Amino acid sequence: MEEKKITIRRAVASDLDGVNYLLRQVLMVHHNGRPDLFKANVKKYTDEELLEIFKDDKRPIFVGVDENNQVMGYAFCVYQQELNHNVLTDVKTLYIDDICVDENARGMHVGKQIYEYVIDFAKKNDFYNVTLNVWNCNPPAMKFYESMGFVPYKVGMEVVL
Repeated sequence: MEEKKITIRRAVASDLDGVNYLLRQVLMVHHNGRPDLFKANVKKYTDEELLEIFKDDKRPIFVGVDENNQVMGYAFCVYQQELNHNVLTDVKTLYIDDICVDENARGMHVGKQIYEYVIDFAKKNDFYNVTLNVWNCNPPAMKFYESMGFVPYKVGMEVVL
């Protein structure tokens, strides 16, 4: 598929519907993969919570929009740093809490452009690393992150009783 040209910027109030639309897509991927853990047809955030996050400089949300200002993808990020920890160093981490590309735009390099924007942002703001979690029930996401250079640095495991 051909690369879709997008503009990447911080989310603003007018992006609310587009972000909510993509949050529903992510929820259904997780629900379909792990219905024992993820509910269907619920919202991760209220509109009010999202609007507050949009303004929070320690939790930036970057959106990729097309020429019509339609949200094609996003990355929810969170600043993390353990200061004066007994064991951990004081590195500043940019954690990607959630990343999504509209299912209709997948394969058009929207995710890659958003990822590269996040990496550039992290470098310009003196972060040590960028981290994220990915559910094992989402192999396409795991493959994408690995293609972007991510490697496991810790693994969560479970036993369902």
